Parts: sequence; structure tokens; C-alpha cells
Amino acid sequence: MPVKESPAFVKFHFQHKTLSLKNRNKLKTFILSIFKKEKLALVSLNYIFCSDKYLLGINKEFLNHNYYTDIISFNLANKEAPVEGEVYISLDRVKANALELDQYYKTELHRVILHGALHLCGYNDKTSKEIDLMRKMEEYYLKAYFSPELNKKTPL
Repeated sequence: MPVKESPAFVKFHFQHKTLSLKNRNKLKTFILSIFKKEKLALVSLNYIFCSDKYLLGINKEFLNHNYYTDIISFNLANKEAPVEGEVYISLDRVKANALELDQYYKTELHRVILHGALHLCGYNDKTSKEIDLMRKMEEYYLKAYFSPELNKKTPL
């Protein structure tokens, strides 16, 4: 008898309960659809929302970088295996970036969430060409997610 595969899942974890992320099931379903659209198999994806201090520790320990960042993505699976990812997001950085970029916090948070999924789909952002493509894909998926409500100022 064949072994039945478990369905892919996306989970959200919060270091502190400072974020009220509404429409979680819609967002999880949308993230799963990104992997389908990008033709990549996904086993699991865990988003960990944390502080600058926590993410700085991860940045130092695993990447040998001594600076703040808004996001770090890890694919824990072997090269040819389906994605098993962890995405760490600093809510402190997202808030600061939203102010600096004159964006709504909700939009910037979702951009970073999608950015993490895109990294795990193979998109990079080291060169200017890669950055341009990453931004294009972020905008594409943000618009697809929010469609008519993209520019509404609504609370999370």
C-alpha cells in the first residue's frame, strides 16, 4: 500500500504577542499557491516573527553578519528535496523600513513575508539584476494577494 504524503503547511510563530496578523488562513493558502505557481514542492514553512535583537543573534551565529536585517530565510532540506523552510522576520526592522519607505506597515510586513517565500523559491537579491527581479516578483504577488485593497489603510 503506498504511503500517503502529508500536505504542505505554513505556520506562524510569534516571539512576542505584539502582532495581530489577521486573515492568517488566507495568507497561508496564498503562500502555498506561490510554491505551486513557481513549480516547487513544499513540505513545511515556518515563519518566526521576532525582534531585532533575536534576529541579530541568528545573523551573527549562522551567517557571520554583525548587522540588523528584516529577514533571514533558511531552506533546511537537501538540495533536490522539497522545501522545508524557516523564515525569521524582525518586526522592529519591518516597522522601521515602513517608516523609511513611507509604506503602510501592513503592506511592508506582507512584502517581507512574500520576500521570504520567494527566497525559498530560488529568487536572490545580491546583484542589482537579482534585486530588480525580486522587487518585481514581490510587487506581482503583493498585488495578487491584496488586489483591490492594496492601498487601503487598514489595521493588521
